[in-house]
Amino acid sequence: RSKKIGNIMKKLTPTVELTIPVLPDMELLATQTSAAVAKHMSLDEEKTAEINMALSEACINAFEHSGSNSDIEIHFKISDDRLIIQVTDSGKGFDKSKVDIPNIEEKISSEHKRGWGLKLIEELMDTVQFESSEDGTTVTMTKNK
Repeated sequence: RSKKIGNIMKKLTPTVELTIPVLPDMELLATQTSAAVAKHMSLDEEKTAEINMALSEACINAFEHSGSNSDIEIHFKISDDRLIIQVTDSGKGFDKSKVDIPNIEEKISSEHKRGWGLKLIEELMDTVQFESSEDGTTVTMTKNK
């Protein structure tokens, strides 16, 4: 019987759930959690740093652009070969096709250096998916082991 329970447990995907308020620097709590999850998964320093930076950007985007005053929900889904992170807000949503991709030459000489978040997240993670409606946005990011 214990062998059967063990097999069932192996099939379940451990998930760490974190709820953070829309307050300054709360993305740091999210990155502390992702660092702990990455350590548990034995991910190297480079992958851990990439995950932390992408997660920080996703949280800051939710804080600054969603228009939501509600908490941000973050789920870390741990498996043998990858980490899936979902960041969900209950804001106004957005159309990714209408978000301009920054021009690097213009950004370097500009005083306004912001606007790299979505592109940066896509560069740092192995896969990124955006689901957005008037009820909110979920960013699903995957980092392979």
